[in-house]
Amino acid sequence: MKTVLITGCSSGYGLATARHFHAKGWAVIATMRSPRQGLFTPDDRLRLLSLDVTDPGSIRAAIEAAGPVDALVNNAGIGVVGAFEATPMAHIRKVFETNTFGTMAMVQAAIPGMRARGSGVIVNVTSSVTLAPMPLAAAYTASKQAIEGFTGSLAHELAAFGLRAKLVEPGYAPTTRFAENTDIDVAELIPEAYADFAAPIFAAFASPALTTSESDVAEAVWLAVQDETDRLRFPAGPDAVALAQAS
Repeated sequence: MKTVLITGCSSGYGLATARHFHAKGWAVIATMRSPRQGLFTPDDRLRLLSLDVTDPGSIRAAIEAAGPVDALVNNAGIGVVGAFEATPMAHIRKVFETNTFGTMAMVQAAIPGMRARGSGVIVNVTSSVTLAPMPLAAAYTASKQAIEGFTGSLAHELAAFGLRAKLVEPGYAPTTRFAENTDIDVAELIPEAYADFAAPIFAAFASPALTTSESDVAEAVWLAVQDETDRLRFPAGPDAVALAQAS
């Protein structure tokens, strides 16, 4: 039986991905900062672990408790929407600590075990903002674009040891808690000078032509983990697929 460790499983993509892998017969280690009972039906193939990807001690403890894993899915992330001018640098650093450095730290912690076993796959979840420039998402895009470049380079290094690295790029999913997993109000990041510019953008967010569901992302992660070719990118959701095809 194969084992996957997934970060950010308290809701959204992570929760759906954990459930998907479990349904496929895998052993699942679902991690989150504060594990909550009731998210999953109790099962001997599913374990909940506490993990804060910004805390080196927490990462070490989780990797040790998990034991050997066949796949690592870096899904934990923080969203931020707003005018870059109004976004505090302290908050931008917080976004990078989770989205960028947290992902890198998890990868660095997982590689030794995978390399010793000569097998394993790492999937880093980014965003469709990496497929086309989008307004009011400069800081978030930067945090995710860094992981795009990082993963592409990493794939070459890992291939030398029989390991794989993949990217999953989800589109816009209105049903997730993207705008809620941050400690700053979006309204604070739209100064009056930007109000006229932002209004039609938020109106478009309210009625998008195409959207992504949690199940779209779970399926894309599953496909990425199963893929043994040198394919790097897996857009997830109709909107992300359309952007990828247009680029």
